Amino acid sequence: MSRFFIEVSYRGTHFSGFQVQANAVTIQSELEKALEILFKESFTLTGSSRTDRGVHALQNYFHFDTDQPFIDQERKVYNLNAILPADIVVKRIFKVADTAHSRFDAIRREYLYYIYSNKDPFLIDRAFYYPYTLNLDALNEAAYILMQHTDFTSFSKRNTQVNNFNCTLSISNWTCKDDLLIYHVAGNRFLRGMVKGLVGTMLLVGTGKITIENFAQIILSRDCTNADFSVPPHGLFLNKVVY
Repeated sequence: MSRFFIEVSYRGTHFSGFQVQANAVTIQSELEKALEILFKESFTLTGSSRTDRGVHALQNYFHFDTDQPFIDQERKVYNLNAILPADIVVKRIFKVADTAHSRFDAIRREYLYYIYSNKDPFLIDRAFYYPYTLNLDALNEAAYILMQHTDFTSFSKRNTQVNNFNCTLSISNWTCKDDLLIYHVAGNRFLRGMVKGLVGTMLLVGTGKITIENFAQIILSRDCTNADFSVPPHGLFLNKVVY
């Protein structure tokens, strides 16, 4: 039996998240169903990065084990995409070492969060409409402060089952491009709801509702009730997974 990675991209609007759930349509359940239709056998996929309901991915990975030869991988990719719904696409399938793991072998993940302030019907499910004045310098000051810390307990949703809340960020900045405000963050790992918590709390700084000093205290408090997780999921994209 050999192990394969499968690279996917998807628009998460109509899915109940990434991972298989009872009585719900998810990215994983659609991929497993398509694989079973194509190969006439059941597949169990292991994902690299879970995304919540409504979150999108420009790049994400699963791995699976199979005895299928996968001789013509390009043809298999074409056939899978013909079966899958239009908002999920398989980019490639490739053989890896038998011990390779799509989740644990990832060394960095990158996310983008998109915000727009002028009403635009073409961005409704791909960015957060936020028609308020934001101070870009203040946002970037807050983003820079994040890189000085490793304990992100304050930005992890409750009941997150992890051994620790430590993350190392290698990128954290805000930029403007084509009328979009974009938060770019990369790190070795991310906690449940973390990027939304970072964005929502930094927006409080950008609108002047809290100061930079308040923001620093929220980080140090290690209390998620002090952070703001209220930004919608549809502005969030998993941009890249690096191995």
